[in-house]
Amino acid sequence: MSRGWIILIVGIVAMGTLVLLFCWSLYRMAIGRNRKSFLATDRNMPKVEETRVREIKEWFREQPFEKAEIVSDDGLKLRAHYLESKPDNRDAVILAHGYSGKGEDMAAFARFYLENGFNVLMPDNRGHGESDGHYIGFGWHDRKDYVRWIGYLVNRIGDECRILLHGVSMGGGTVLMTSGEPLPPQVKGIVADCAYSSVKGILKYQMKQMFKLPSFPLLPITSLICKLRAGYFFGEASVLKQLKNCCKPVLLIHGGKDTFVPTEMAEEIFAAIPSRKEKLIVPEAQHGTSFLVDSRSYADSVLRFIQASFGKQAQKA
Repeated sequence: MSRGWIILIVGIVAMGTLVLLFCWSLYRMAIGRNRKSFLATDRNMPKVEETRVREIKEWFREQPFEKAEIVSDDGLKLRAHYLESKPDNRDAVILAHGYSGKGEDMAAFARFYLENGFNVLMPDNRGHGESDGHYIGFGWHDRKDYVRWIGYLVNRIGDECRILLHGVSMGGGTVLMTSGEPLPPQVKGIVADCAYSSVKGILKYQMKQMFKLPSFPLLPITSLICKLRAGYFFGEASVLKQLKNCCKPVLLIHGGKDTFVPTEMAEEIFAAIPSRKEKLIVPEAQHGTSFLVDSRSYADSVLRFIQASFGKQAQKA
């Protein structure tokens, strides 16, 4: 073998090794369970006023939350906070948090729903908070977990209960993926705020935003690593595919200035919803801030959606 061929082969092997190492690092950064420090410096992630954060955290600490627990299909212990509005109330909301967060991050929404007469369940997704799991499912495996949380509420409250699913960011993707599963009649509607249309789509977008790199071949290789380590390909985890089986009403919310999950994805999702649907775009809102930027429009849209989906006026607690 000539020297030129040896150099070429060594170069190809070295390049392949570098690509594999980068993809492994990408998997650990995006999918593995660890602190996502890169989010703190991401220019597409809005900053929330510290005073508002402290105020809602204080409210959360003052509430008599109960701890709830279920076991997933694959044997993970999943944990949540549960808060009852009043003993005879049959209406409940399940709040799905965002990427690298935990259930209590949804405290502002918990307060809103509690004030409007809802029992509140705030799960920690697998790989988050106090729940078991070594990876982030981006809503894909979590969809099965949320079916179990729905069953938990039906068993706890009774067959007469009425359930709303409400998720933000990854939580929005989670509740939309859940919508494609067989759901009991107790589930009356779904609210999805700043959701992505697919895991493959949002990771492709983020690779360009963060690294200025093309998705091929890096994303397919990372997807294979994800399949081997976490049990799913990125292409499987599609909101758009799951929506084909959705038969529940959906309220879709998105910020008009969202550059973390681009607003165009909301239009893509809305077009794919086959059931009754409504949409709210908050023009000045960035990612996950629609409720903060225009609380009145947000609340009015959600309460109207509840009235239409539940056949009732929301009652103050």
